[in-house]
Amino acid sequence: MRISLRSSLLALLGSAILAFGLYNVHAFSGVTEGGILGLTLLLHHWLDLSPSVSGFVLNMACYLFGLKTLGPLFIFYSAVAGGGFSLFYAIFERFPPLWPQLAHMPLLAAVVGALFVGVGVGLSVRAGGAPGGDDALAMTLGQLLHQPIERIYLISDLIVLALSASYLPLPNLACSLLTVVLSGQIIGLIQRIPARA
Repeated sequence: MRISLRSSLLALLGSAILAFGLYNVHAFSGVTEGGILGLTLLLHHWLDLSPSVSGFVLNMACYLFGLKTLGPLFIFYSAVAGGGFSLFYAIFERFPPLWPQLAHMPLLAAVVGALFVGVGVGLSVRAGGAPGGDDALAMTLGQLLHQPIERIYLISDLIVLALSASYLPLPNLACSLLTVVLSGQIIGLIQRIPARA
C-alpha cells in the first residue's frame, strides 16, 4: 500500500469544501440531500431512529462493501476525507453562517449547495476516497457495473428522494432533486478530468 501526500491533501481539500457547503448552505436552507444523509432523515422521521445510529451503521456497511472492490488505499483516503469533513464542519460551526438569507431562497440554495457538494465530493473521490458511505457505494457500484459514477449517484439519490416524498413538502423535494442531479453531474465531471502526467 503506497500512500500519496498529494491524494491525501486532495481528499482533505474536498472534505473542507463539502463541509463548508453543507454548513453554510444545506444546514440552513431546508434543501436536503439524497444518499445516506437523506436515508437517515427518512428513518428518523418514520421509525424515530437516531441519525447518529443509522448513519454510522449505513456508512460502515458501504465502506466494508467498498473495501473488497476498491482496496485498503480506498479505506485510508476515505478515513482522511471523512475525518477531515468532521474536523472542518466542527470548525465552520464555530462561526455564523455566511449566507443565512439562502434559507428564503431554496432554488438558489439548491444550485449553490450542489456546487459545493459536487466539487467537494468530486475532489475526494478523485483522490481515491469517499467522505460518506453513499460516495463509497457509488464508487464501488460504478466499478462493478461499469457505469459512470454520476449515474449511480442519480439512481441512489432518486430512490431516497422518492421515499422522502412521504414526508417532505413538494417545493423542498423539487429543490432537493435539483441539487442531487447537479452535484452528481459535477462529481462525474471532476472524476473524468484527465490526470496530469
